[in-house]
Amino acid sequence: MRTFRLAIVENDEDERFFMSEAFKASGEFEILGEFGNGDQLTDWLHGSPKQLPELVLSDLNMPGKNGYDIIDELKITHPGIAVFATSTSSVLTTREKCIRAGAKDFIAKPDIFIAYDSFVTEFYQLACRYLGG
Repeated sequence: MRTFRLAIVENDEDERFFMSEAFKASGEFEILGEFGNGDQLTDWLHGSPKQLPELVLSDLNMPGKNGYDIIDELKITHPGIAVFATSTSSVLTTREKCIRAGAKDFIAKPDIFIAYDSFVTEFYQLACRYLGG
């Protein structure tokens, strides 16, 4: 089983907490950072952290730099980091827009916090598909 290095960008603190706990519990991800918006993520990345994430999971709708801004910026500044977008919207056009913008893929957030286990399983499968595993 492969372990992926991950950074999470989510402005809702409760959502970020439950997401993070599910990723940690899976044993399949090492969380290198948790951020409330894209500005915090890019500040951290520009500060030359000891390790870079292989994956960034970013909410789309946030104050400051949003998920689309992160996709645009990282494909230029950190093209080796795979960006995956997430949102409560599961509309097909949202996924298509994210992929056209440069995200590896899109994954809809669960409607309830207790459903994050299946969210993490699905995300792990996507990570393996795009990065190998």
